[in-house]
Formats: sequence, structure tokens, C-alpha cells
Amino acid sequence: MYFLGFDLGSSSVKACLVDADSGKAVASAFFPQPEMVIESPQPGFAEQQPENWWKNACLASKAVMQETNIQPEEVKAIGISYQMHGLVVVDKAFNVLRPSIIWCDSRAVPYGNRAFDKLGHDRTLHHLLNSPGNFTAAKLAWVKENEPAVYAQVDKFMLPGDYLAARMTGDIVTTASGLSEGAFWDFQANEPAQFLLDYFGFDTSLIPSIKPTFAPQGELMASAAAELGLAAGTPVTYRAGDQPNNALSLNVLEPGQIAATAGTSGVVYGVSDQASYDPKSRVNTFLHVSHTAEAPRYGVLLCVNGTGILNSWLRNQMLQRSISYADMNVLAHEAPIGADGLLCLPFGNGAERMLENADLGASFHGLNLTRHGLPHMIRAAQEGIVFALYYGIQIMESVGVGLQTIRAGEANMFLSPLFRDTMANLTGATIELYNTDGAQGAARGAGLGLGYYKNAQEAFAGLHVTKTIEPDMRAQEAYRDAYGRWLEVLETEVK
Repeated sequence: MYFLGFDLGSSSVKACLVDADSGKAVASAFFPQPEMVIESPQPGFAEQQPENWWKNACLASKAVMQETNIQPEEVKAIGISYQMHGLVVVDKAFNVLRPSIIWCDSRAVPYGNRAFDKLGHDRTLHHLLNSPGNFTAAKLAWVKENEPAVYAQVDKFMLPGDYLAARMTGDIVTTASGLSEGAFWDFQANEPAQFLLDYFGFDTSLIPSIKPTFAPQGELMASAAAELGLAAGTPVTYRAGDQPNNALSLNVLEPGQIAATAGTSGVVYGVSDQASYDPKSRVNTFLHVSHTAEAPRYGVLLCVNGTGILNSWLRNQMLQRSISYADMNVLAHEAPIGADGLLCLPFGNGAERMLENADLGASFHGLNLTRHGLPHMIRAAQEGIVFALYYGIQIMESVGVGLQTIRAGEANMFLSPLFRDTMANLTGATIELYNTDGAQGAARGAGLGLGYYKNAQEAFAGLHVTKTIEPDMRAQEAYRDAYGRWLEVLETEVK
């Protein structure tokens, strides 16, 4: 008996089979290789063809089934994780009316900002916990104004995961958690935000039916099952955005726990039991996958765009790929904590929401040509990335997110001992690394949605810590002194 998870990202679609009894992943695959195309017909635009998501999901599903020789009937439930904040629109015949406007597309920012101003910041934050910003609602508003012929045909809007599930089941449904990711959810009324729908002129009929996050949400149609290599009638029992799902993958479900990723960009996702918001909208609050009326759980999300991309820039541009990332980590240890006064602001990958949409660029400060060398630059870059994430964590703490444990997959920047040590010592938190990913989490979520697992303890029996990093009390003062100097530079730059 197995559960199958899909993780629909912007670069690929990954599938993973998890053994229901042991909780262990038995096979995974991703397509395409290389990455999926992101189309940019104008500056600031980012679009993908939903049909490509489906084709790659089918390839990944067939690959894991063929690798394991598992019979289709042995797969008992399907879970879906997906790139957040995207928009897919379809007509009554389920024809996709235009390419999906995905998460990193910035065309809708003026629409969200105008709504924020017109509706009033206090009212909007009180009800939505976020500025409409660049979320799905603002993207639909852009379509309504700029492509009226397309908008006139829209029967339903969907998030990327809703579309993938609908291709499987023929049922167009969504979740409250998903609607909150799109800035459509009124946290006070506990229903879709009618005042925002009225402002944009959206009819409520455009919203798909709302299903629980963990529950049967439809069954595979025979045609879809044939394309996926699965059995008709297999239920889809879980869906969630990629960051809430990443938290689920790491069993981050309760206040005090934080999930982190540090790839090209860095995300810190904490869980709170309070419906709080940042007055400056530097971090975002959504309904977490474990939210219930009886035990409210909110996911507070921080994103730093300039994270691993800085480390890769140093390797690709300054070092011309002459050494590996592992060798860079060794070099960085030749410099002392604080990189002998060299500081780095890592914000070189576009405007940072955490900095109220300031676009500072990446920069080094205090470079001394007689003292500093390559080890200092690499260390300053990695410390600067952690300093930026910690700056955001402090904002999260101000809105009620406690910090005791940071959990992350053993990948990307978390492969660097220096990066891990800096984060543990600066935050004072224990860091736990796991061998898991979003597709595994979606598979375990499917088991919970099916009811096979009665609780998270059962669902995550196969999840194990690969490394634990504890703060070193002897080093904490040096790291905090370095952070204080970094913070002074940041505050000067953002004035």
C-alpha cells in the first residue's frame, strides 16, 4: 500500500511514492530535465503553460511506477503540493484561457497596492492579514482590466495545484488555505473576502468549491489515470501550497516550530496560534495546513530573494566554477567569525518585501585590500545571508511566532556547516535537518487525508533527523556582535 505525492514547482514536477506502513520513500522522479520554461513576454512578466505541468506530472508518475513495478491499484491516495500565488483561468468547458501568471510575475503589484490604499490599510490587514500585493487576487484583477475578452469567458479561477487536481479528477475545487495564499480569505469572517471581491468586481461564482485540506477531493478519471499510469478511482486527498507543504514535510505543525529553505531564495515559515499580521506587510500570514476552528494554526512566511543565488554568483562569476561549493565552505572557515569586519548585504535578486520592497542590490562593506581575501568574502556572504534571514525572523517574532526549533531539508545552503552554525548561534535555536522534500510531504499528507494515518505522529514515523546542530554558547557573542555591525549597515542603506 502506497501514497503518491506530487510537487509542482516552477522548474519541474516531482513525484514520490511513500510506503504507507513504513513511511519511507521508495522512489521519486522529476520532469523535465532541464527546467520547465518560464515565458516572459514583457519585462516583469512570468508565465507557464499549465499543459506542461500536466505532461510532466504524467512523466514523473509513470517513472516512479515503472521503477518500482508497483501495481496501480496499490496506490491508495494522491497528494499535491504546488507553487503558490499563481493564477489559472478556465471557461465552462475547462479550456485554459491564457498561460498561468505564476508567483514571480510582478505585473499585478499596482493593482494590489491600489486596493490596499482604497480599502484602507487597517481594514485590509485586519481582515486579510496581508496587503493584496502581488497575490492571485491582484493577478485576476490585471486580467480583468487588460484582457477583458479573456475575463468575459472565465468560469473559474484556480491556483496551480487546483488545476493539476482538476486534470486528474474533473472536479474544480480549492481549499481555504489556498484561498488565503491568494489574498481571497477573510480571516475575521472565516469565508472568502466579499469586500475584496466587491472592490475588484469579481463574482463569487468564480471561486471553486472549497474542500478541507486533508479530505477526499475527487477521484481519478479513467482518462487521467491512463496518462498517469495509475488506477481509475484513486482519490486525491490532500493539497497545499509549497511552503505550507514544506512545513508539513518537516512535521512543522505547532507553534514554536519553524521550517526553513535556503535555495536560490530563502524562506522561513513559522507556525502561530494567533491571527496576527505585520503592520508593514513585510511578512505574510496564511491559514496553515493544520488549521482548524478548534485549534487555529497560522503560517507566517518570510522570503529573502537573495539567498543561495549570492553563493552561486561568487562561485560562477568570481571563481569561474574553479572549485566546488564544498571547497568554498572549507575556504570560508579560514576566516574568523564576522569575517574580520567584512560585511555583506545579500539583497541582489530584486526588491525585498521584507525591506518594504526596497531593491538595495548586493554589496560588500568594509573591504580592506591588505587584510581580506577570498575566505573572508565567502564567509561574509554566508553570514550575510543568515543575518538577512534572522532580521526577518525578528519581524516574525514581533507578530507572535515563537522560535525553539528550526527544521530544514539537508540541501542547498544547509549543506554548509558554516551556514548552519551561524544560524544556530545567532538565533539560539536547535537546527534539525531531515532527508525529505515536498513530494514526500504531499504523499504523507495524502495518507492523512485518506484517514489511514490517524495523526501526525503516525504519518511521520518514517521521517528521521539526519543532523542536529546546537548553538555554541562560546560563539554566540561573536556572531551577535557581527550581526549588530551588519544591522547598522543595513539601516544606513535603507534610509
